[in-house]
Amino acid sequence: MYDVIIIGGGPSGLMASIAAAENGKKVLLLEKGKKLGTKLAISGGGRCNVTNRLPQEEIVKNIPGNGRFLYGPFSVFNNEDIIAFFENLGVPLKEEDHGRMFPVSNKAKDVVNAMLAEMERLQIEIRLETRVKRLLMNDEKILGVQLESGDEIQASALVVAVGGKAVPQTGSTGDGYPWAKKAGHTVTELYPTEVPLLSNEQFILSKELQGLALRDAAVSVLNAKGKVLVTHHMDMLFTHFGLSGPAILRCSQYVVKEQMKNGNLPVEMRIDSLYEMKEEEAFQMLFKMVKEDPKKAVKNVLKGIAPERWLLFLFTKAGIDPSETGASMQTEKIRTLAKLLKAFPMTVNGSQPIEKAFVTGGGVSIKEIIPKTMASRKKEGLFFCGEILDIHGYTGGYNITSALVTGRIAGMSADEFSTGASEV
Repeated sequence: MYDVIIIGGGPSGLMASIAAAENGKKVLLLEKGKKLGTKLAISGGGRCNVTNRLPQEEIVKNIPGNGRFLYGPFSVFNNEDIIAFFENLGVPLKEEDHGRMFPVSNKAKDVVNAMLAEMERLQIEIRLETRVKRLLMNDEKILGVQLESGDEIQASALVVAVGGKAVPQTGSTGDGYPWAKKAGHTVTELYPTEVPLLSNEQFILSKELQGLALRDAAVSVLNAKGKVLVTHHMDMLFTHFGLSGPAILRCSQYVVKEQMKNGNLPVEMRIDSLYEMKEEEAFQMLFKMVKEDPKKAVKNVLKGIAPERWLLFLFTKAGIDPSETGASMQTEKIRTLAKLLKAFPMTVNGSQPIEKAFVTGGGVSIKEIIPKTMASRKKEGLFFCGEILDIHGYTGGYNITSALVTGRIAGMSADEFSTGASEV
């Protein structure tokens, strides 16, 4: 009999196990994979972006999927506490752009190893390559787990930290959703977020822009009525299947949600490569450049205002011959080019599947979770944390912050609950 069982050895599961064991409780961590912390080890490009140092309001803004739920958990354990936690374990952190926090060593394995060493110190029992088949429960409470082997293990409290369905090579294959439903929980519709987008535009199919990156572009997603749903201004990339890069990943969930609303019809996006100026200003600038150098070919005059491939592509769209001189250039064509540089319209017709996404949208409904304890409102002794919950953020340390904070609180609360259970 264990005080607390944790299922899942990702960021939230490791954090939950440490929190549950700090007061001497008998804690067991079950992981179906061959090693712990796989997702941590590959996060942040192998450098592990452990959290983000922005103010809490900013962090919540960067978690568009139910981020407001985290105000409760943050009142118990927050991003600054995560930083202190790792520094106390001997992993100094440094701040980079947009508040992202990384280990000074730039090695994700230092983060993983520090957590594993702490788990060893706390004498947490770990069983790898151990699959849970189902949760054992009666009408009121959790009793333990049944493994695929048929063995049953009893516990006073249980923390489910098995992740979502994104990045399945790390073991996140959606195992926890059926268990949550069995325990009486609602699982909201799952969908990919932070995911590359697909397009059937002719220029995508012909691969003529494949590999072209636009730096600092402002990318917008429009709804069926032509209203802008969101704009993200970062780098983006044209690929052989559609679009990718940071700005696209951030826009992707809005495309997916719009398609869930519109019956899976294509969605319009706009790319603004001169976001710092209005369309009229862009036109005036182009007009002036072209007319001040009337004998030069327009492609040479306008060189440098955008990547050459992009500029030549937009010339074609505007009906401009690149070798045309400024003297013969029609004002209307310059106006069209300004319009395309400011708001190039294109349609996307979906995203890559959830397995190719960085983050899962949807999950165990947060309405059925108590924010300050991460306890189930449906079953006593059951706690949820991490990506299995219907909480999702942009990349940049926001999802891992949510995982570590909810993991910490789920573990602390499971420890407290098991104390009460053993005293009964």
